[in-house]
Amino acid sequence: MIVRTLRRLLGMVFTLAVSSLLIFGAMYAAPGDPVSFLIGDPENVTPERVEAVRAAYHLDEPLLVQYGAWAAGAVTGDLGTSFQYNAAVGDLILTRLPATLSLVAYASVLFTVFGVGLGALAAVRRGRRTDAAVTAGTTLAASIPPFVLAIALISLFGVRLGWFPVTGLGEGLLGRIHHLTLPAIALSLGSLAIVARVTRQTMVEQLDLEHVAAARASGIGEGHIVRRHVLRNALGPVVTMCGLVIASMLGGTVVVEAAFGLSGIGSLLVDAINTFDFPVVQAVLLYMVITYMAVTTLIDLVHPLLDPRVRAEGSRA
Repeated sequence: MIVRTLRRLLGMVFTLAVSSLLIFGAMYAAPGDPVSFLIGDPENVTPERVEAVRAAYHLDEPLLVQYGAWAAGAVTGDLGTSFQYNAAVGDLILTRLPATLSLVAYASVLFTVFGVGLGALAAVRRGRRTDAAVTAGTTLAASIPPFVLAIALISLFGVRLGWFPVTGLGEGLLGRIHHLTLPAIALSLGSLAIVARVTRQTMVEQLDLEHVAAARASGIGEGHIVRRHVLRNALGPVVTMCGLVIASMLGGTVVVEAAFGLSGIGSLLVDAINTFDFPVVQAVLLYMVITYMAVTTLIDLVHPLLDPRVRAEGSRA
């Protein structure tokens, strides 16, 4: 386990270094010039003013020099200053992060509980109407784009019925849950379908194994067999898929946050792109890379603990 962890950490460091270089370099391939935004009034665009702005923000230095300064600052927590807000980028991300984390946490609970539950129900009743209904429902759910679902939820439950608010985060725990219910549903429905399919397929494979047939022949109850011998052995792939979905959600809330007017990381990224706020774009993309690597690494380390077969194969390797 120690060797495995060290290998993963070294791989993370290498991936992070390459990703950060690509993120920083990609900003120079993007259309537009941040200098024009920094100057503001077009009447003030003079060669002297342009040179002064470039010098103030170190835009006149070579790319590798700029990257080195930015990377050194990022390691110490200094992600630069926002062109648009004239504030520390790290502080901007910290103020927007709670909204995104709350939304992702709520959505993760929804797709995990209902996805695993529906997948298990379909596996236990495979070949029956329940299985067909779950399969059809998850197929439909996976085919609906989040922005279409968000608009439909706002129109029905927010405007017509008035059951849920359609903007803001609310006050307190209950208020936040109330405000984030519709965004969490819009964000989690497609993931719920994926988790349900993986759960069903994995449990069906376990149900066909010989030890399950032996347990039935020995008179053990079906409920005990499903809980202890089927679902338990199917947790490895299910947990892995849930982790991958959560990792992708942490950087994929842009559409839902925009639809519901949430001030999260996604909306911050959209605003930064529209205003050529390069430091914010770089920092948010770096955050997405780090969160994805952290979650996937955690899942990779937890997987052997859930499935002894994986741990045994790793020991032999």
